[in-house]
Amino acid sequence: MALTKNKKRFIAGATCPKCNELDSIALTLENAVETLRCVSCGHTQSQTPKQATSATRQFEQIIGVFDPNEIE
Repeated sequence: MALTKNKKRFIAGATCPKCNELDSIALTLENAVETLRCVSCGHTQSQTPKQATSATRQFEQIIGVFDPNEIE
């Protein structure tokens, strides 16, 4: 399922790196830029497809992995 403009997908089990709130991270995709936003504190992080790390394990289909440590 592709993300569309303004559609939020919440990431189960994700913790905000700023406020440490669990299950508060929403992922959006707009103009090929992925943005994570904490709905609790408003913290945001963005990455382009070149910044995403490809990872695939047997029997899984993962398009990319968002690594917050690689973002400013």
